[in-house]
This record gives sequence, structure tokens and C-alpha cells, in this order.
Amino acid sequence: MTGHGVSKEISAMTDKLDKIREAQKQRIEKEARPGETYAQTAHRLQVAADKQPPAAKSNMRKPPNGDAQMDFFAPALYDVGTRDSRSIMDVAVFRLSKKERRAGDVIRYDLPDGYVEVKSGPDGMASIWDYDIVLMLVSQLTEAMNAYRANKGEKPGRTFKPHVSDILRFCRKGHGGKQAEEVERALDRLRGTTIKSVREGVTTNGKKSRVVEAEGLIGGYRVVSYTDSGRVAELEIEIPKWLYREIIDGKRPDVLTVHQDYFLIEPGLGRFIYRLARRAAGKNSAKWSYQTIYERSGSTGTFKKFCFMLRKLIETNDLPEYILSEEKGLKGPQLVMIHRDSIEVIDSSGS
Repeated sequence: MTGHGVSKEISAMTDKLDKIREAQKQRIEKEARPGETYAQTAHRLQVAADKQPPAAKSNMRKPPNGDAQMDFFAPALYDVGTRDSRSIMDVAVFRLSKKERRAGDVIRYDLPDGYVEVKSGPDGMASIWDYDIVLMLVSQLTEAMNAYRANKGEKPGRTFKPHVSDILRFCRKGHGGKQAEEVERALDRLRGTTIKSVREGVTTNGKKSRVVEAEGLIGGYRVVSYTDSGRVAELEIEIPKWLYREIIDGKRPDVLTVHQDYFLIEPGLGRFIYRLARRAAGKNSAKWSYQTIYERSGSTGTFKKFCFMLRKLIETNDLPEYILSEEKGLKGPQLVMIHRDSIEVIDSSGS
């Protein structure tokens, strides 16, 4: 989106917010009782509203007890922006549903220069929640590489040795025994889910070429646990070549910081929309058609059901960093994603 387009989009959202504020002001003035100040009326109405059940269920879960995400060794959360100039944040390389295992399933995304296929093994397709472990690999590898470039550490290898408690803390989950067991199941699904990329093009000598690459979301893994308690004693995860190459070999690797509250987003679609907004909108705004998002999500449901779920996200509008809205497009409804800070900048400059 051009700078003019971004400014126009933010201006339209600001006008919408001004109208909401004016309508709220008029409602408060209308509800005022004799002798009651504006502030007293607003407080009384807010207290009454707080006692009412929420209009829509929040998309965010509460952090676990003792949540100490920010004191973890990786001070920032990162995700990979592209895979060989082909974004994995624009398509779902995982399932968005907790109920459907999708074992042996294939999702295909047709792109202008080829296609991407996501293939799952007998343990089921990796879910967007399983992908939290990949985010941990990206974050750890990025921090280690930043230290290496600053001459403050050694060049990281492809073997990652976290404790299960580190994974659970990083993903902002509780530390129950079942959680530890689920980590192993998640590793099975990540190991068995492969991303096949097919790209057609023209070489420097003018000949047509077809490049095919396929790798898992992680490489191999090794778990050592105590048989009497089932507690995991040692864990090793092999970072896949595509991920290692993206972060280590590139002079300026395309990694994006991600809000820590991403892990608290409950619905899989909510997580996918946040990832899409982070990639497409960044600190400004972007818009995608409902139809395109549906096709890129890998959803097995109907388009009508998908639109219903997307509008629920817009109704609640509590995803980290971004405000969502719907507008009409030439080929159907569009999702508008605007970074909250960009609106606050416009609002403060106009006050």
C-alpha cells in the first residue's frame, strides 16, 4: 500500500473513531439525571455496563499463574518474514483447528510463479499452536546470531537443547504434566509436516527452470525421559535447513518482531490474522479480501462459515496491536488491518 493509501486509510479510521466518540458523548448527555454531572453519568453507565455479560467472547486467554515471559533468555519474540522471498506468514503452513487432525492431508496454495504444498504425516498436521515451538527456534537462533555478529558469542549450530519448562514458559502455558506430554506430540506433528515449494522461472541463459524444495517444519528430535515419572530429562531439536539458512546465511535476515500476547490468542484464525497483519500491515495498514484470506488459510469449512468467524474477530476486536474492520470491495468484503499506534499518532497530532 502506498503512503497516500495508508494515510487515507488511517484518516478514514480516525473519522470513524471520532463519530463513535461523538455518539458516546451524546448518549451520556441524554442519560444524565437531574443534577448529575457528565463525569458522574459516564461513571454510572460504565458501572452498569461492567455488570452486563460481554457482547462477544474475548479472543485472548488469561496468562498462566506465575507468568514470567519477559524474563526468559530471549528478550524478544521473532518470526520469519519470508522463505526464499516467499512468505510463510501469508499462507497457513499448519492447520488452524484444534479438532481436525488432518492426518495424511495436503493443502495446496497456487502462487503466480508456482505453488506451495503442506503435507502431513500419520501423526496429523502441525497446528498453529504447535508452531509456537518453531517461533521459539526462530527467536533463540536470531538472538544467538545477533550476539555472534556483535562478537559476543559463537556462531549458533542447528541443534537446540531447551528444557520442556523453557518451552512452556516461552509459549506462556502452564507447567502441568500433560503439557509436557503434549510437547512430544507437537514435535511429532512438526516433524511429520513438510512444506513443498515449487517454483518455475527463467534462468540467466534464458532456459525455463523448475525448482522443487521440501523440508519439515523441524528436523529430527530426541527426547530422554524418566520411565517412573514420565518427566522429560533431555530434549534436542534439530533446526530445519530452510530456517537456519534464512537466519544465518542472509546478511539481513527477514525476521519480524511479534507481540508477546500473540501466545494468548485463543482461536487459530485469530492467530493467523495477527500474523497476516504483522506481515502485511506492519506499523501502518493493509487490506485483504475475505476470499483471499479464506484461500490462504487452508480452511476446510465453507466460505460462509469462515466469514462468520472473521466477523466475530472484528466484533471483539481485541487482537494485539491491530484494529480490524470490514469494508466493501469490488469483489466482495475486505478486511482492513490498522496498527493501533498509527491511529494514536494521528489522534494526538489532531488534538
